[in-house]
Amino acid sequence: MSAHTQHACCGPGREPSAVPSVPPAVRRGPEPRGMVRVPGGTFHMGNDDELARPEDGEGPVRAVEVEPFLIDPVCVSNAKFAAFVKATGYVTESERIGWSFVFRQFARHGIMEASVPQAPWWVGVEGATWRAPEGPGSSVADRQNHPVVHVSWHDAGAYAAWAGKRLPTEAEWEYAARGGLERKRYPWGDELAPNGRERCNIWQGPFPTAPSRGTVPVKSYQPNGYGLYNVSGNVWEWTSDSWDDAHKVIRGGSYMCHDSYCNRYRVAARTANTPDSATGHMGFRCAY
Repeated sequence: MSAHTQHACCGPGREPSAVPSVPPAVRRGPEPRGMVRVPGGTFHMGNDDELARPEDGEGPVRAVEVEPFLIDPVCVSNAKFAAFVKATGYVTESERIGWSFVFRQFARHGIMEASVPQAPWWVGVEGATWRAPEGPGSSVADRQNHPVVHVSWHDAGAYAAWAGKRLPTEAEWEYAARGGLERKRYPWGDELAPNGRERCNIWQGPFPTAPSRGTVPVKSYQPNGYGLYNVSGNVWEWTSDSWDDAHKVIRGGSYMCHDSYCNRYRVAARTANTPDSATGHMGFRCAY
């Protein structure tokens, strides 16, 4: 087992696997319902203030035009992904490959040799899948309304196709995440915790030793101006866009983001992972 990505601290990625990564054909599901309509328009995408990460390609700030589109108000939950699997028999890449990345604090059984020097808090765990996020013996039975994790870009695309949807572009994702606000750091403004109130699920306390609560339900915290929940923190979200020839862009940060090493829970922040990679803090939402 080995890992790689530009920012392994945010989410390690698998080296190319011998297991075919192209998902099998799946049947289309019902027409999309319950989505948020986002008006078209031009917005300022990116960031170039003192918190920006130029190495991530956040800047320069540029005017981007977006056509009207629909987007899910929440990430795809374990319950919704289970319905997809039941209807199609789909097997995720983590299930076919046999392992996935788990935050070391959560791992109990099936731990493989650590291989992420830049981020020793990640370990490969045999049997870690969307059904068993921490590996053998774990379950999502009491997390049906939490975001599904351990899903690759290919897995997310297969679900989206079945649901009659698609993954959002990076520009659509950021436009929707901003909720109508212009050039603000977070979906609610520039202050991380207005009036001392927590607004997103990111790391609390010293990293990586403080106890982590992991994911929270998909409708936690107050939605942004467009009605989207948890676009900062909780889980990284796959987009349809490529970072380079080998990586796909992920946005939004996760419950593991901490200002001491990764403040990528800002709406302009971005990173990437390989399309067959999966971790315990990456999920997705769909667009149409």
